[in-house]
Amino acid sequence: MTREEAYEKLNEVFRDVFDDEEIVVNDATTANDIEDWDSLEHINLVVAVEKCFGIKFNMGEVAKLKNVGEMMDLILNKIG
Repeated sequence: MTREEAYEKLNEVFRDVFDDEEIVVNDATTANDIEDWDSLEHINLVVAVEKCFGIKFNMGEVAKLKNVGEMMDLILNKIG
């Protein structure tokens, strides 16, 4: 899967979790860029990403993420 293909899937996850069809994320996107992205929605987002890509994150990995680009790097690393 290319990074572009993965971003297409990831954007769908973000749109579903935050119930906003206008969301388009990129490497620089952070929680500050999405109005409803709080700690509870972060958990929902992580679970939805895991389900979408068929992967599992550990808490240490999730805690270190600074932006969507780092999340994408981790996703691509896990799906190999």
